[in-house]
Amino acid sequence: MGGLEPPIQGNEIWHSPPWMAGSRPAMERFWVRCYPWPMSYDLAVFEPSAPPPNHAGFRAWFKDQTKWGEGHRYDDPKITAAPLREWFLEMIQTYPALNGPYASKNFDDPKVTDYSVGRTMIYAGFPWSQMEGAFEVVFAQAQKHRVGFYDVSADDGQVWLPKNDKYIHVFGTGDSSKKLGKTHIYTLGFGFKQSKPLK
Repeated sequence: MGGLEPPIQGNEIWHSPPWMAGSRPAMERFWVRCYPWPMSYDLAVFEPSAPPPNHAGFRAWFKDQTKWGEGHRYDDPKITAAPLREWFLEMIQTYPALNGPYASKNFDDPKVTDYSVGRTMIYAGFPWSQMEGAFEVVFAQAQKHRVGFYDVSADDGQVWLPKNDKYIHVFGTGDSSKKLGKTHIYTLGFGFKQSKPLK
């Protein structure tokens, strides 16, 4: 690319977009900065009896759930288990829904959240700016409504389940709450703009 190399810092990946291939030299000076993190901060809650009671079985079950193959829309809580529906209806008081019959009309609200509602699981994608608050609220509401909790955004994320009058960690070691304050803002644009940690 004309001898121009982008400055790589930390966990950054720089790409020259495909549509620039063979473009004029002036255009080749532009790069797109991407990051190897997902585009949202993701957590999930689920019906405790739905997945197999072991780590490998749970991971296989979760992978199958995220194929979104149940044959219904994934934005309406009427199709999900009652405790998950109650969790959802309380969650949207703090983190409004992006889509579906309960969709927020305030498109500028940074707390608007993308909920994917299955029969036995709800997957919630939050803006990274809401990471700290989202973790606390999702976990607290999962305990309150006696549903399982899965820390999707962590490597080998922790899984928690209600048991009798307790809420217990059953498997998984990753804890995304430890990343609080260390996550970088996503940047998708042109030029060599520096990324900054979220505050």
